[in-house]
Amino acid sequence: MTIAGVASAFPPHKYDQRVLLLALQRHFGPMVENPVFMERLQARVGVETRHLALPIEEYYDLKSWGKANNHWIEVAEELGQKALCGALARAGFATSDLGAIFFVSITGISSPSIDARLINRMSLPLNIKRVPIFGLGCVAGAAGIARAADYVLAYPKQVAAVLAVELCSLTLQQEDLSVANLISSGLFGDGAAAVLVSGAERTANGPEILGTRSVFYPNSEHVMGWDISEKGFRIVLSREVPEVVHEHLASDVDAFLYEQGLSRSDIGSWILHTGGPRVLEATAAALDLPEGALAVSWDCLRRTGNLSSASVLVVLEEVMTKRRPAVGTYSLLAAMGPGFCSELVLLRW
Repeated sequence: MTIAGVASAFPPHKYDQRVLLLALQRHFGPMVENPVFMERLQARVGVETRHLALPIEEYYDLKSWGKANNHWIEVAEELGQKALCGALARAGFATSDLGAIFFVSITGISSPSIDARLINRMSLPLNIKRVPIFGLGCVAGAAGIARAADYVLAYPKQVAAVLAVELCSLTLQQEDLSVANLISSGLFGDGAAAVLVSGAERTANGPEILGTRSVFYPNSEHVMGWDISEKGFRIVLSREVPEVVHEHLASDVDAFLYEQGLSRSDIGSWILHTGGPRVLEATAAALDLPEGALAVSWDCLRRTGNLSSASVLVVLEEVMTKRRPAVGTYSLLAAMGPGFCSELVLLRW
């Protein structure tokens, strides 16, 4: 099993974080008792620029969930096609090579799902196996790779696509003054990414997938997710997230690597979800990583913000195209998300 290609796609509307802060202050200003507090929250997220699904002035007219979701469908199709075409081009595959598509998102809903719409839009094979996945959030990019690896393990002659599209800006609750909503309004960005996973009987030039592990943490539903109402998706983002990372991640990674005959010292490249500064700091501390081990994740966070499920795939793209490890290097790709849970994928270059 091999990761044959990966590509990202972003909306054309890119903004400096200071511009977005001013827009948020104009909107929330009359409602926020302490504007300095909001500015401090935004400064802590470690983001410099973000892409938005729509031009910034159009968000003021998004007064209903239905209207926002209609935009999600339209933009998700566009970005999904662009990301998938980019991954196919990098892998040297055609659309006819695809045997399955795993579509992941947590920022919108569509039935038929986006993968079905892309079959028509891109003339994908009519017998392609569709697996739309909703609800995994930030962990879904890594989970998608793991499930695609399971698929090509059973069908070694085939290629499976993982497509993540997240348009976080369309979920912003315009009347919610909670700390979680104010933080998310500065942390999360919009974008998409696609990964192609090829079976053992296909030729591909990318890292080999050696193993995967899924870990669920019981009774942790309150840590992260959505409260869903007639107003759409309201962010649930507990302060406990870094604590969960500290408590579980190291032991889970060690147990997974032990099964593969490895230890943390054998990992030469870490491909981690850009969960935010506190999550990245907690990850580095929990795993006792050396300075700079998560540099790619920090760089992607600064450039694009947290893209939820697409984030770890964008980090993977950066590693594959610009910071490719030496042949034989082991990498660990990992993400955590609602459940609360983690997904681990061991790679060898």
